[in-house]
Parts: sequence; C-alpha cells; structure tokens
Amino acid sequence: MIRRGLTIPLVAALLTAAGCSMFESGSPTPPPPLERTTLRVGVGNAIDTAPLRIAVAAGKFGAAGLNVQLVELGAEDGLAKLAAGDLDVTFASDIAIFRTAAGGTALQLQGEAYTAGPNTMALVTLPGSDYVVPTAKKAPEIAVNALDDVGALAARSVLGTAGVDVTKIKFKQVAFDRMPQALQAEDADAALMIEPYITRAEKDLGAHILADGARGATLGFPLSAYTSAKPFAQANPRTLAAFRTALGAAQQSATDPAVVRDALPKFSDIDTTTAALISLGSYPASLNGIRLQRVADLMHNSGQLPNRLDVQALLPGQNGY
Repeated sequence: MIRRGLTIPLVAALLTAAGCSMFESGSPTPPPPLERTTLRVGVGNAIDTAPLRIAVAAGKFGAAGLNVQLVELGAEDGLAKLAAGDLDVTFASDIAIFRTAAGGTALQLQGEAYTAGPNTMALVTLPGSDYVVPTAKKAPEIAVNALDDVGALAARSVLGTAGVDVTKIKFKQVAFDRMPQALQAEDADAALMIEPYITRAEKDLGAHILADGARGATLGFPLSAYTSAKPFAQANPRTLAAFRTALGAAQQSATDPAVVRDALPKFSDIDTTTAALISLGSYPASLNGIRLQRVADLMHNSGQLPNRLDVQALLPGQNGY
C-alpha cells in the first residue's frame, strides 16, 4: 500500500535536485584564459602579409583578446630573431622555414601566408633582349634574390620543364630592386622577379615576361607562412590557437582581391596604380599539410634538402601542441 504522505516530499526532493542540475548545466565553466595576450609577430613582404596587417589595423586580433605587435623585418632574418627570443611568431618563406626545420630547429607552423598565382613570380627580360623563349640559351644567367630560396627553385623548375639542362643554369644573387639595373647592364639574361617588381618593370621599362614562374611543379605553389618556436608553442597553446583563428578569418577576408589592392598603398611603398595592376596569388585560410608537403618534396628532389621532411610534424596537434 502506497503511503501518500511520503510520496509528495520525495517527488519535491527529486524536482529540486533536477532543478539544481539543470541550473548548473546552464552555467558552463568559462574557458581558461590565454597564457599571454601580447604577441610579437615579424612581418615581411607587404603583399604576402597584407591580410594580417589589415586585420591588426582593424582591431580584429584585439577582439580575439590579443595584442599583436607587428615587427617589420626588412632585411633581417625573422627565423634568427625567433631563435633569439626577439619574436614570438614570424613570417618567412616556406623554403626558409623547412630548411631551418630540417636543420634541427623545432618549429611549429601557425598559418599559411601566401600562395603563388599566375605571373606572381616570373622570369623577366627587357625589350631588345635576345632571350625570347626559355630554351633560347643553353646556360642562362638568372638573377635571383637569394641563391637558396624560392626564386632559384622556381627558375630551375620552369626552365627544366621547358627542356633546359638545370645543371647549366648560372644564378646570380641580386636584390629585387636592383634586378632592372642588372638586366640593363646585361649582367643577367633574365631575372626571377615577384610582384610588385614585375609590374614596376613592365610599367617603367617595358619589361616582358619570359616565363610564368608559377606553373608546372610550381603551379599554385605555397610561398610563405607564419611559424613559432615549438617550445613557445607548447607553452602557449591557447594563445596561438586564438592567433590561428583570427589569422584564418583575416586570410578569408582577402579572397576579395580588392581588399588587398585597396590596402597596399596604406602600409607599403606600392602606389595605387601599381596596386591595381599587380598579379595576386591567394591567401589560404588554414594550414594544409598536403599542400605544404609539395614545397618540401620539391626542395628534396632538387637537392636543397638531403632528406625528405615530413611537414605534418610541423603542424599543431588537436590540443594545440
């Protein structure tokens, strides 16, 4: 026989307990705070780093709880400054990052910066040059910004695909802004330029594109990225996760080329006319190990890396480490 006098208090107690449980589930524990709120980020090439610069100026990283302090690298090596502890994150070419990682430095990628598009890097000649097709010279002299970076890699790839014996190519190191003078003085047969130097040479000197550097093995080629030292990344996973999220949103906003073209004159020496004419690549919104592996594999196949580098080992894990 059911004793009603006991049933009512029991039901009330159960409802009270359930109510407490429901109330508690509606107030989730706030996420743990970021390990730090200020990040020193080295930036270089204005076109490659445009989305980051635009987002910082617009306060997008501040909205994510981060104070991103941009450090202009100029001719300085961001990876060296990273190793010295002068930067928390740095922009660098993918080739420089992978060479450093292959040399034993523990790095963690924090985002891709820029990927080549048609004519964003190209072999350039001046009017009157007798170098009119890639195979016109058996041992061409090519001006590149650095002997061991993407210019030489792209030139070898493009000329090799055209049928030139890559072992006979002679590379000369010339700064981008000095390449037109090197061509005028006939110190080089062609120069591997990037934007905005290509457009400037076309406008000012009537330069010609001998060959697009972003085709064949270098079609849609990843050019640059942001990286941090792995010990720093392991100590600050939440901070860098917030950085990657905000950076991804910034990169996504640059899918509209007008956003980049309008902003370039505001933070670089690229004038409005040149900004309107330059060829632009793309800005990946997330890290893609398969895409980046192409760079490491081409480096290995061309002899720049003695052993194959596993790029996947440089990506953050699920927990940010």
